[in-house]
Amino acid sequence: MITAIVLIKTSVDRIPEIAESIAALDSVSEVFSVTGTYDLIAMVRVAKHDDLADVIPGRISKIPGVEGTDTHVAFRTYSQHDLEAAFAIGLDA
Repeated sequence: MITAIVLIKTSVDRIPEIAESIAALDSVSEVFSVTGTYDLIAMVRVAKHDDLADVIPGRISKIPGVEGTDTHVAFRTYSQHDLEAAFAIGLDA
């Protein structure tokens, strides 16, 4: 699984609608409304590297109101949630 963090600039008067449109896409797991240079951050998860082109420039960038994206591909994922789940394997609740 390949994870990309997509920083998104949008029309500021349409942030909630744009966020909902992005969140409805199949490969998007979360969308965050944030402060700073960008308006939204989307987490995109795909099976193959080539699939990123279908999702980011192919779908996200074509949503009306999306003005630009900056994509970062994750090398590795470190998650406290994943560590806790691994240690809980085999334990009775």
